[in-house]
Amino acid sequence: MQSGRISEHGFLADGSSAVLVDRAGSVNWWCPARFDAPSVFGRLLDDRAGHWSIRPEGGHTSERSYLDDTLVLRTVFTTATGAVAVTDALALEPGARGHDIGRRSPRVLARVVEGLAGEVPVLVDYQPRFEYGMVSAYLTDSGGLIDAAGGGCRLRLRADVALDCGEDGATARITVRAGETYRFTLGYAPPYGDAQPATPDADQVVADAVAGWRSWAALHDDYQGRYRDVVRRSAMVVQGMTYGPSGAVVAAATTSLPEQLGGDRNYDYRFVWVRDFSLTLQALWLAACPDEANRQFSWVGRAMGRIGDEPVPIMYGLDGERDLTEHALDHLSGYDGSRPVLVGNDAWRQRQTDVLGEILDAAWLMRYYLDPMSPDVRHLLRALADRAVSDWRRPDAGMWEARDAERHYVSSKVQCWTALDRAVRFGSRLGDPADVARWAAARDEVRAAVLTRGWNERLGAFTGAFDSDQLDASVLLMPLVDFLPADDPRMRSTMDVVERRLSRDGLLRRWDDDPAGFVICSFWLVGCLAKAGERDRAGRVFEQLAARVNDLGLYAEQIDQATGEHLGNFPQAFSHIGLINAAGHLTAADERARGATEGDPQPVPAGTGPREGAR
Repeated sequence: MQSGRISEHGFLADGSSAVLVDRAGSVNWWCPARFDAPSVFGRLLDDRAGHWSIRPEGGHTSERSYLDDTLVLRTVFTTATGAVAVTDALALEPGARGHDIGRRSPRVLARVVEGLAGEVPVLVDYQPRFEYGMVSAYLTDSGGLIDAAGGGCRLRLRADVALDCGEDGATARITVRAGETYRFTLGYAPPYGDAQPATPDADQVVADAVAGWRSWAALHDDYQGRYRDVVRRSAMVVQGMTYGPSGAVVAAATTSLPEQLGGDRNYDYRFVWVRDFSLTLQALWLAACPDEANRQFSWVGRAMGRIGDEPVPIMYGLDGERDLTEHALDHLSGYDGSRPVLVGNDAWRQRQTDVLGEILDAAWLMRYYLDPMSPDVRHLLRALADRAVSDWRRPDAGMWEARDAERHYVSSKVQCWTALDRAVRFGSRLGDPADVARWAAARDEVRAAVLTRGWNERLGAFTGAFDSDQLDASVLLMPLVDFLPADDPRMRSTMDVVERRLSRDGLLRRWDDDPAGFVICSFWLVGCLAKAGERDRAGRVFEQLAARVNDLGLYAEQIDQATGEHLGNFPQAFSHIGLINAAGHLTAADERARGATEGDPQPVPAGTGPREGAR
């Protein structure tokens, strides 16, 4: 039995890792040590890489949903003879509530099977494979506990039913009758040391996870703007993508899910991109509260350290690691035959000058929380502004992380302008008068260059690189960072050309040959239209996009414009962040239409920043 399609998966999280379980009841992805650790279930990338399925025997239908305000998943299977429900939860630390959830994950997956009607034969198939499927574990059954050990991992499965252990895994066939409950708890631990894998009561795991997630949701209930329900769901997904110990938000839960079926652009997104930083902070600010935003800023400052002469790092591991060297897992066939399967991401070696703007924009957003400014933060921001002065003239790999050649990408220049503009706004808090004058002069040079060399009169649009005739949706960032007003004639023309040439039913490709619609770019278009005063048009595009989530409200990175199939790594944090901020731009446009003055509080902070993995 093969893994379900990308969009058929639900997402569970515990602040350290993520589980993907498909609508047929199969856990097809779990890296229990942390998001970027080796998997113990990897069927998503190869049928032989491990899974754990609990499903009815024979034909059935399934419906599923999250329990309200949680990432606890309930799937109801209906057969000709009855119905059963499977509830899946990753454990939070017992008793953790509010902002403490996810900081000390016990690394436990609980599954509870309940008989709802009639009787249903249910098959349990437990097939762990360690280190991305390279290691088959030794299974031993000792008094109702099944231990699996091999390589750098130990698992312990506690079950209410006896399972038959074989060489490859353990199986059981049970008949579940109405009113009966069967519980399964799977715990992880490193191979050596005194700590054993935890196997707490499954009902308690579920109850504690429900209480923990709901306590977090209750602290983030202030958003009253447009599309409140989908904003709240996306905010919870972003929280689920947050690595609890550091507060960093990973780009996605997976590696190597392809941009194009059968293609080779299959990258590892289980890391943290500086490019995501400003826009992530906006979304957390809008849909959550400043606590998460403060943790994000503290994390990036610590991860970057003191800036020297080397290229500014553009991405990190979850604890701030810099070396993310990429290698292929040649033994895996890849999702739907899409190879290579990669671990690590060599984009960490690139120069991407747009990240300078991301950090200074985020600092401007957080300016009231940075007062008084600590010496280390001041040094970091000054160094980044100075780097923008020297580096804006240089080509780079761009936000899509091109691996063929460096170019003078317009979006990189615009974000260098953002860095310099925010530094000038900080003024004496960041530098002396000579510094501010130098930053302002460079800012004006960047702006003049972009307006001259980034504009293509024949196309009637800003293009992806200087002196180019190739469209690129990244130029939609220009109004979102206040480089140009959205109603500037050149910007309005660019928006029209980009939408006409690259969009279909609200889905916007990045460029002409992009294989699928890119979700975050589509939401940038919504923001531009809203800022231009085209509220109805922006709302229509937003609703087209919002309708493209899966049945649990989850997005991948891309969506095929023709078939609607989700592609790329999943769930994609920035697709959800794009939704949150687009809803905020629509809310702000409504307030302006009602006569809000320039000094009124805005529901969306001014700046934004893009994101993507290796491009």
